[in-house]
Amino acid sequence: MDDSFDLYPEEIKECKEALMNNDTAAAAAKIHKYLENEDNIPLNIAVTGECGSGKSTFVNAIRGIKNSDDGAAPTGCVETTIDVTPYPHPNFPKVTFWDLPGIGTTRFPADQYMEHVKFERFDFFIIISADRFRENDVKLAQEIQKMKKKFYFVRSKIDHNIQDEKRIKNFNEEMTLKRIRDDCIQGLQQQGIEAPQVFLVSSFELHLYDFSLLHETLERELPAHKRNALLFTMPNISREIINKKKKAFQANIKYHAVLSAIVAGVPVPGLSTTVDLGIMATVINKYVLGFGLDKLSLQRLADSTGVPYENLHAVIKSPLALEKINVDLLLKVISQITSSGVLMAAEEGSKFLPLFGIVAAMALSFTATYKTLSFFLNSLAEDAQRVLEKSLGLETSV
Repeated sequence: MDDSFDLYPEEIKECKEALMNNDTAAAAAKIHKYLENEDNIPLNIAVTGECGSGKSTFVNAIRGIKNSDDGAAPTGCVETTIDVTPYPHPNFPKVTFWDLPGIGTTRFPADQYMEHVKFERFDFFIIISADRFRENDVKLAQEIQKMKKKFYFVRSKIDHNIQDEKRIKNFNEEMTLKRIRDDCIQGLQQQGIEAPQVFLVSSFELHLYDFSLLHETLERELPAHKRNALLFTMPNISREIINKKKKAFQANIKYHAVLSAIVAGVPVPGLSTTVDLGIMATVINKYVLGFGLDKLSLQRLADSTGVPYENLHAVIKSPLALEKINVDLLLKVISQITSSGVLMAAEEGSKFLPLFGIVAAMALSFTATYKTLSFFLNSLAEDAQRVLEKSLGLETSV
């Protein structure tokens, strides 16, 4: 049984009990509540570091926007963060990255700093440095540790270091990265941090170095019900990220299909089709946003990679990518998918048959919704992979 059953076990259990008691209205309400909760899980990530460490650039990069975009965290060579500032993800606003003032630039010593920034609201802390981690970084980590919160050290601007080191004779990138990482770890250990987790990152090239490892670590150490909230905000920097998003979306299709089946049991002409289309339009919009296949996200990707928007657009095949999905558009596209269209039509007709008509309609509705959502999820995931490969200058594999 997958993790999705473990997020809100009481709601799933109550839904099953309601279905066994033929209380379809209660079952539908429980599923709706479960799905609504899924969409409203907050995740608050604190990002801090000393002046010039690159924390604001990191906040922008992980949100998929440039430093010059509207809504970007301000950057500069002087301290630009003077207070705790929230930056919601543009597509998933329940996930917020908080740009914190550097502990060495505030009026508060480390022990008061945690109270000043209201540490209890954050799920974890990312402490950023552009070179060695300083005494203030260590003090902050120790205070976070006292509060029993997770923290991670990010060594930023690694791309600058690599460029500088390339001038040296017999340059070896792997050895250079190991030396920088070991130096950071040893420095932190000497200052009293046991087993520090250090990740080497370039905010301008997230697909390189340790960003994927950072995401995997965060995902592993977050509570289960918050993992998808983090996952869907991650830039598509690898095939693994795209596949994880697809798997997470796939896990919830059964709930949408059950909700569709319950509605199909109501013998009102046209009701089931109308509700089904509404459900699917909402869900597919989430797929488009989660895979970064909306127009704004694609333009941001084009700007950040230097690959023309038209070139990225050209590899997209799904008719629902780059669109704001509504019922009319979805119905038009579904009508061109023979199996889904036939199933939905058969469902409407079958519910008025004597004896087993309602049961047949519910089964057909479940199948139609499940197959349709799976079809569009697969096609959008493939588009996301093609866009990733195009952005990285790779040969398309799908």
